[in-house]
Amino acid sequence: MKTATIPSICVEPAFLNEVERALDPNESLASFVETAVRHEIQQRQAQAGWLQRGAAATRHHRAAAGIPAETVIARLEAKLVAARQRK
Repeated sequence: MKTATIPSICVEPAFLNEVERALDPNESLASFVETAVRHEIQQRQAQAGWLQRGAAATRHHRAAAGIPAETVIARLEAKLVAARQRK
């Protein structure tokens, strides 16, 4: 596969100095930028996955065939009445 380049960007000289000071020994600016871009992509993929799982859980919760609280209470009250009548 043929390699490609990430477009260069213009930054203030002070910022470039900060970046160069942050480089590890024997680390190039290009490798630093590539690592930063890869990390950001991983972060965004993880966030997108988290959002997708959250949306799916919300859809599942809305679609779940739950029993309304009023129905549960009515059934419990009917059982209580039946139990009292048996005594």
